[in-house]
Amino acid sequence: MKTSVEEPLLATGYDKEDRENAVAAEAKRLLWLAGPLVASGILRSALQMVSVMFVGHLGELPLAGASLATSVTSVTGFTLFIGMSGALDTLCGQAFGAGQYHLLGVYKQSAMVALTLTCVPIALVWACVSQILVFLGQDRAIAAEAGSYAWWLIPSLVPYVPLVCHIRFLQAQSIVVPVMASSAITALGHVLVCWALVHKAGMGSKGAALSNAVSYCVNLAILAIYVRVSGACKRTWTGFSMEAFKELPRFAELALSSAMMVCLEQWSFELLVLLSGLLPNPALETSVLSICLNTGDLIFMVASGLCTAISTRVSNELGAGHPQAAKRATNLVLCMALSEGLVIAITMFLLRNYWGYVYSNEEDVISYIARMIPILAISYLIDGLHSSLSGVLTGCGKQKIGARVSLGAFYLAGIPMAVLLAFVFRLNGMVPSTTLSVS
Repeated sequence: MKTSVEEPLLATGYDKEDRENAVAAEAKRLLWLAGPLVASGILRSALQMVSVMFVGHLGELPLAGASLATSVTSVTGFTLFIGMSGALDTLCGQAFGAGQYHLLGVYKQSAMVALTLTCVPIALVWACVSQILVFLGQDRAIAAEAGSYAWWLIPSLVPYVPLVCHIRFLQAQSIVVPVMASSAITALGHVLVCWALVHKAGMGSKGAALSNAVSYCVNLAILAIYVRVSGACKRTWTGFSMEAFKELPRFAELALSSAMMVCLEQWSFELLVLLSGLLPNPALETSVLSICLNTGDLIFMVASGLCTAISTRVSNELGAGHPQAAKRATNLVLCMALSEGLVIAITMFLLRNYWGYVYSNEEDVISYIARMIPILAISYLIDGLHSSLSGVLTGCGKQKIGARVSLGAFYLAGIPMAVLLAFVFRLNGMVPSTTLSVS
């Protein structure tokens, strides 16, 4: 196993006809995986986005507070859970490829235990968001709004942890259509839940935050029922097992490096939001940058779908002892990432003057967003390739390499450049710096 994992992912040595047939078959597998993964990722990301949209129409200050709270809770909670659960892509994916099906359920339980324990300090941090932001020099009015929004996001931790573990568990088996269907049902219902809590119940921004917990519960319930009644999971889910505690150290070790690979990148983006609060007119700067990054997160779901698809394919094939198939999948996904990146970047540029209206009615916000979108499009194009390569590393269990690369790129290049452009040269350099670091 070790030898096949460490083997470099280069072109295969098949003859031309066999290679063409194998490439066509692999392309179908990747598209079958990536399509539903992209859709489900966008739908899940849309929950937070819809909540912020509802708040945005309550005024500029509530929008700034909700945007900042969304960034802070992403940094300190949601991104961490996504990163830690990424260890399941390696463990479950390789176990499934090797035919050790019962281990998938064991690893899922180990992940749920580890992530649940992590919830306690995260909830404490979210309860103190307002004080933390004031300490960091943020505007007091915005900090108060952000603190209130973050407080009402705490209940969402309860369903989110098992939800993300269920999703990884199913993805490792290439069971992606049920994940997409549950995400679609949840997203449609989320609009109604937001409207009911924000306007009908009169809770305002608090209701928008609380709506996330309700929607995560719905999504979790659908997937949990599917896992327990579907014949597709009979071999991989055999019930609760004490073996999960024995595998906990192994999961925790891989989860740490997986979390660092994901979080170091995401944290750098959110740090830019905090820095924007120190610029003149912090409400405008924070709102616009948060909206740009929120938009980036949404469209990044396409690249994220490819990332998860290649991670699943590489881990499955390496677990089954087929390194050549893993190499072939890697070459294909890089071509796909470049193609979809160009299409989306061009689309973003064409829609730059209209996108701001989705989030706000303020003309200064809308015009500012229009100026930022072209730079964001370039960043996305490059980040699509970066994401696919990260998926390959995850499938191989080499997350430590990705963590080192992220540390150097984002913290030795990106963040210092942002500070230099924004505070020294006054060039609004937050988003351009992300493009540099991703490159």
